[in-house]
Amino acid sequence: MLVTTYKNFINGEWLAAQSGRTYQTVNPADTREIVAEYPLSDQADARAAVEAAALAYPAWATTTPVARGRILSKASQLIESRKAELARLLTREEGKTLIESTGEVQRTADIFRFFGGLSYQLGGQTIPHDLPGNLLYTRREPLGVVALVTPWNFPLAIPAWKLAPALVSGNTVVLKPASQAPALTLELAKLLTEAGLPNGVFNVVIGEGRAVGAELAAHPSVAAVSFTGSYSVGQTIYQQLAPRMARAQMEMGGKNPTIVLADADLDLAARLVAIAGFGLTGQACTATSRVIVERSVAEAFTQKLIARAQAVTVGNGLQDGITMGPAVNQAELEGNFEHIAAAQREGAKLLWGGQRLTDGELAHGHFMSPAVLRSVTPEMRIAREEVFGPVVGVIAVDDFEQALAVANGVEVGLSASLVTRDLKKAMRYTERIQAGVVKVNQISTGLALQAPFGGVKKSSTDSFKEQGPGAIEFYTRLKTVYLDYSA
Repeated sequence: MLVTTYKNFINGEWLAAQSGRTYQTVNPADTREIVAEYPLSDQADARAAVEAAALAYPAWATTTPVARGRILSKASQLIESRKAELARLLTREEGKTLIESTGEVQRTADIFRFFGGLSYQLGGQTIPHDLPGNLLYTRREPLGVVALVTPWNFPLAIPAWKLAPALVSGNTVVLKPASQAPALTLELAKLLTEAGLPNGVFNVVIGEGRAVGAELAAHPSVAAVSFTGSYSVGQTIYQQLAPRMARAQMEMGGKNPTIVLADADLDLAARLVAIAGFGLTGQACTATSRVIVERSVAEAFTQKLIARAQAVTVGNGLQDGITMGPAVNQAELEGNFEHIAAAQREGAKLLWGGQRLTDGELAHGHFMSPAVLRSVTPEMRIAREEVFGPVVGVIAVDDFEQALAVANGVEVGLSASLVTRDLKKAMRYTERIQAGVVKVNQISTGLALQAPFGGVKKSSTDSFKEQGPGAIEFYTRLKTVYLDYSA
């Protein structure tokens, strides 16, 4: 298959890295296949992108929100028109199944459509003044140049849900996608250009985080950074922004629980956990990685979960009937196995899966069977650290109160789910669980694009939310205007 060559997108031009260095990505389902070649950029390229964004900012900021929104709406149409092509590229570079990739592309089109429509409502408000002949109102204004740093696991949707509110608010943008899977971000740049986005308003730089990301965080022209990724990297960027008090939005990892109470429909519970734990190869920050089950039903639930794991069909996501693709790379695959081995050393029991799959064509990819562990205790590493793979640990507890304590007993709080028929306990759960997203009788993954998203504790800076109308808050500032026309 032909290898696509991409370049940085700066000021409307496709540019090689100033260093001349390049690298390649491979298909995680078949590492013999090279997907694309990219520039390996450094600080100089990042600076050039910021400078281009700064030059483009005055004109874009004075464009009306409705005019900006029309471009986003046009981009939405273009994304939908290329949905099949984009989904195949996403699967080839990131590894998720074609059904999952198609859903992500559609989600991206919907995001741009949503913020295109929201452009008609952007603005401040008029506030009653206490004196006659006076007008008191607010203006909502963009920040300037904003930098976006995005992960590989949703290489189109996460850039979109940061980019769309940033653009419709009047900011110019420099985006650094994860080096593992940058193709979809660059394809998005093409589509936005076709939709009429002016040169320099959106810029994409491909390269290592230590070089490009650090430059974006340190550059004095960058007014804000929105980051999604690991806690360690997010904390570093946050500290880099702090000396100049630049605005920060950090969305980081989770250790998302699903609590299964004794009154739950166990078939429903097993289905929800299997989708949230094994879907997307477990490579989602909201994935279920620990199930906290009342002891009286723990064995019955675990057997049903094992049956669900056994029914997963692992393989190349481009093939029909595949329900779980590969890990994105060798390091992630080995990390999954290390977490399983550590759990076993600490006393957990591997009941099913967790094996490297090498039969036939699987030998050329990063494949494993989904894993189910029991006898997991809250103190174990597997119960406290994000795995980011199809590995689910079952923790048995005595009652609802203990389940809630275990669920809250970690340093992160992103998404949390509960399966029960007891409305009173469900409501108490929503009030007391320490998580930014709470689900009842639903999977821990999956988000409504019109609703706010963000975590608490070490999952987030817990300041500005992503998605929905509230996403505009991060990318704008309010100015209060007092006007006396009484004289």
